[in-house]
Amino acid sequence: MFIETERTPNPATLMFRPGVRVTDGSTADFASPEAADASPLAAALFALGDITGVFFGSDFISVTKAEGSADWADLKTQVLGVLVDHFSSGAPLFTAAATGPAINDDPEDAEIVAQINELIETRIRPQVAGDGGDIVYRGFNKGTVFLEMQGACAGCPSSTATLKMGIESLLKYYAPEVTDVRAI
Repeated sequence: MFIETERTPNPATLMFRPGVRVTDGSTADFASPEAADASPLAAALFALGDITGVFFGSDFISVTKAEGSADWADLKTQVLGVLVDHFSSGAPLFTAAATGPAINDDPEDAEIVAQINELIETRIRPQVAGDGGDIVYRGFNKGTVFLEMQGACAGCPSSTATLKMGIESLLKYYAPEVTDVRAI
């Protein structure tokens, strides 16, 4: 099995492309070994010891290493070994559903929420997926959109700029009801 690796804008995160479908199109973000209990693959990656985040996209896995840990040149080989073992064995990706926090939307905002979700799905998520991450809608309340940054986007040095100058500007332009965008 050949697995391609790509750098991401986050120097602590590498993206691994195994050449096979990873998820059904959904994403899953594991920010701790405890959260990784929902996935044998994520748990095996955290077991390497220097891993602080694992993210599954439709055709990639982003892995984030701990600050001050081993260099990627050393750690990459270990991650590749875990990935090859997992995909060669045919083991399941998940043992339980992984979900994030949510803000309850006001039913009166249904039209604007639908517009926000459409913009996220068609204009934002494809861009950040190319960098090894994802941005997931978590709610809309009194003009503020709440998003969860996952994978390479979580903890990326440029994530605040992406959130405020990119995503917030785009949402405000197309949906004037949006006054702020915050990461949760």
